[in-house]
Amino acid sequence: MKRASLLLALLAAGSLAGGCAYRPYATDLRPLPEDSQVEGMTVADDGTVTFYQGRLEVALRPVSDEELNRQFASYSAAGPHSTNPYTYGNSKVGRFGGTPRRFTVFMMSIKNYQYPKVQLGGDIVLIASNGRKYYALTKQQFEIYYRAYVVGSYAGIEYNEYENRRDLLSRTSFPREEAVFSGQEAQGYIVFEPLADDVSDVRVEIRDLITRFDYAGNPVETVNATFRFRRDIGRMLPDGTVQLTSN
Repeated sequence: MKRASLLLALLAAGSLAGGCAYRPYATDLRPLPEDSQVEGMTVADDGTVTFYQGRLEVALRPVSDEELNRQFASYSAAGPHSTNPYTYGNSKVGRFGGTPRRFTVFMMSIKNYQYPKVQLGGDIVLIASNGRKYYALTKQQFEIYYRAYVVGSYAGIEYNEYENRRDLLSRTSFPREEAVFSGQEAQGYIVFEPLADDVSDVRVEIRDLITRFDYAGNPVETVNATFRFRRDIGRMLPDGTVQLTSN
């Protein structure tokens, strides 16, 4: 009897293991409609959410890996040696032959036609509906992340790939440390760690955007802007079937 029970248990476990093979699935982020954003914000057809204060505009748009690979095609076509700093390029991994998300990326822009100058003074934070927080990565954090890919001396293929990534990052990241003066516009990518598999709804908070300074250059007035997005999550089975778990 014990042998039979053990055999049945093993068969049941094998059946469950075979039937539960799947990978996490998530769509790209998209903005919530205008009636779910902060009052006065707009949502454009391309997914851009814009905050207004007078003639100051702060806009945020989620950017997919596919768009980033198209945007930087020459950096994204070398498989594991692709040097697109925002994605894994066209690398394929695992039994499903998919490409994981390397980061969560937004295009951010500021148009300043209201104040003498504005400047980011606080954190940019992505907050999931379950309270998990992701802070926008800094240049120093990117340096640490990509230096780990440099093996041995600072020469050769790995170092050249590191330099290519760093160069593209410096040209395309949002210039967070620079002021945007009256009549100027600034734009670039803001990057977070990849979202956990169970995250569907998020909000991005731009904290303490400085709009007024005193005679010594110290901030005396700031504004905050919150942008809301969501994605569908679930699991993909080996046959390509998707089972959504988000509402």
